[in-house]
Amino acid sequence: MPDNMIDKLKKLSRLIRYYILLSTTEAGSGHPTSALSAADLMAVLFFGGFYRFNFENPKFENNDRFILSKGHAVPALYAVYAAAGVLKEADLKKLRKFDSPLEGHPTPRFQYNEIATGSLGQGLSIGVGMAINAKYLDKLPYRTYVLMGDSEMAEGSVWEAIELASYYKLDNLVGIIDVNRLGQRGETMLGHKIKEYAKRISAFGWQTIVIDGHNLKEIKKAFKKANQIKNKPIMIIAKTIKGKGISFLENKNGWHGKALSVDEFKKALNELGKIDKKICGVIALPENKIAKKIISQPAADISYSDKTCSTRLAFGNAITRLGKKYPEIVVLDGEVGNSTYSDIFEKEFPNRFFQMFIAEQNMVGAALGLDKRGKIPFVPTFGAFLTRAFDQIRMSQYSQANIKFVGSHAGVSIGEDGPSQMALEDIAMFRTILNSVILYPSDAISAEKLVEEAIKFKGIVYLRTTRSVTPIIYKPNENFPIGGSKILKKSDKDAVTVVAAGVTLFEALKAYEILQKEGINIRVIDLYSIKPIDEAALKQAAKETKAIITVEDHFAEGGIGEAVRSVVETKIYSLAVRKMPRSGKPEELLDFEEISAKAIVKKVREIVKVSQI
Repeated sequence: MPDNMIDKLKKLSRLIRYYILLSTTEAGSGHPTSALSAADLMAVLFFGGFYRFNFENPKFENNDRFILSKGHAVPALYAVYAAAGVLKEADLKKLRKFDSPLEGHPTPRFQYNEIATGSLGQGLSIGVGMAINAKYLDKLPYRTYVLMGDSEMAEGSVWEAIELASYYKLDNLVGIIDVNRLGQRGETMLGHKIKEYAKRISAFGWQTIVIDGHNLKEIKKAFKKANQIKNKPIMIIAKTIKGKGISFLENKNGWHGKALSVDEFKKALNELGKIDKKICGVIALPENKIAKKIISQPAADISYSDKTCSTRLAFGNAITRLGKKYPEIVVLDGEVGNSTYSDIFEKEFPNRFFQMFIAEQNMVGAALGLDKRGKIPFVPTFGAFLTRAFDQIRMSQYSQANIKFVGSHAGVSIGEDGPSQMALEDIAMFRTILNSVILYPSDAISAEKLVEEAIKFKGIVYLRTTRSVTPIIYKPNENFPIGGSKILKKSDKDAVTVVAAGVTLFEALKAYEILQKEGINIRVIDLYSIKPIDEAALKQAAKETKAIITVEDHFAEGGIGEAVRSVVETKIYSLAVRKMPRSGKPEELLDFEEISAKAIVKKVREIVKVSQI
């Protein structure tokens, strides 16, 4: 590297440090020491000719991607863009203010950042998804860079991503570990043992490069070498000093998440020396390449010759049938494709199916990375197993995710496999996600239709499917708009409304037949859209009948009963899973949990008897 370039990078590193300290001091909070340790790495990556990005087109598909996994160091990211001339000093002074897009951890409110981070250990998984997209789908030369902290290397999700990146030979993925030794409360697990990091990561099949994270020449050499590696991902392991550049901060414990006072800021500026505010870092432009577009083709009609089918099988049929109509669909599997029936899609579209193995946290992170590169990722697995990836799901909402989650093996009705496999918390979990949609089909036709509704909806969707075979009760020309419901049984003399979905809908229909023989009419509603919920139909039912009974193969907390209660002011009786589940036949378990036709009949009789007294 020419001396004049080194001199310029030194000036830019100093400017970045100044902006870090200025913004956090003005805010009165933040993580300046964590940002300072990364300043030299950021300066070389962005201004050394490696990172390629078109500011005039931030969404250009061949822009390199940068993910700040150690999100608390975001003052360094804002400082880089200020050094590049796209942010002003006045913008930096609004760090962490309510009306500023420069939030305390990065979010897409800042136009040059597309991923929300801050819950540590997630960035590398997202980078895996982006790199998979470039290498196997769009076949573009963009590279994905992920800056991590050494504290987050204790997270299991990081090692899930490390495993998978090696499996897919992602030579377009460059991880950077800012090994500054100190975490929030003291030394990290490995401290400054950078060779130990290299030993562990190399064992997973990565090319590791160990450097002094403050030596600009070494950093430049590392990025240059990273660009030359083939068929394996690259991890740059940089030994850094927390608080680098300010003597009273360097390598000192107790400064994590602590801003300088005004007097300390002045003292720090004296140490930094002369700041060249006129210098401007130049970020290289990407190659003008775009992905080859796949033309959408019409989907085949829905057709079922049998009278029964499980909704999990219908899901597999649906995404395969719709695969050509929506070429953006990709499917990620957690090694259960022969149970979720996503393997049907794999056989038809093997190049758009990615095995994530039993690593659900990384699977969700990778899905977000694929989403941000224009794909529509489906993440089907047992609904119970999505709970372990809830933090990734939760964080994805802040990245404005467009991911379709599919949870099979819902409820006690799965039978003999027992409680470890039963999704009983999943509806509650997804109801908490802002602007999410929860769909729960009961038969194959509704499942097929709701899969396409999920595809067309821009945002997070959870589709709950059933393991057991259920009767097909709808015609292929039926529509199932999000936010709707279906009234399957209705009369002017309905005593009670029974609201159900999935397997319990058929229990409600059985109860209807039994009660009809006793001269008792009930209204039966298929609540296939749990969120958003059909307020109008429910309020009308509440007005026209004595009470509402909700029946669900889910725990009472956060499920269908509480969803109905949130919009209806009337007597609501909730039949839900309230006893400790166990292995057994599906019908035994439905009876045991009192969510079967027998339990519905009993509750209706009680309500009718009381109303007659």
